[in-house]
Amino acid sequence: MLSQKARYALRALIALGSHPGDEPVMIAEIAEAADVPRKFLEQILLDLKRRGIVHSMRGKFGGYRLGRAPEDISFAEIIRTIDGPLALSPCASRTAYRRCEDCADEVTCAIRKVLLSVRDATAEILEQHTLAHALADEKAAKKKPPRPRKGA
Repeated sequence: MLSQKARYALRALIALGSHPGDEPVMIAEIAEAADVPRKFLEQILLDLKRRGIVHSMRGKFGGYRLGRAPEDISFAEIIRTIDGPLALSPCASRTAYRRCEDCADEVTCAIRKVLLSVRDATAEILEQHTLAHALADEKAAKKKPPRPRKGA
């Protein structure tokens, strides 16, 4: 399950990517646009900075900006940075593999076989979906007129 912290990270990066120009964006502005508590956002941005997903600039005109082009930042990378491996079990993980302590035979384990399939399908979707896709989705959603409410 996607943690709230990962959700906040995704929203913050979408807000940051939506900001016009290449100028740094102040953390307060990102927090407001993404509806993320500022104190929590500071830790999230620090994690993202360590991975090169964002860059920070200090000073009066400082702030944060994307570390790479939006098309080079996948949802999988963001989620792995914040939540760790995508796999539901360590025995199905590519990045943090660990044999299950109670597993009699990993090669024939029916549970592991299903979890490997889930991991592969999840990773394929998240690796292909980039921040650029999310930004395009946001832009398209803002252009659509609101749907009329029933009974209105």
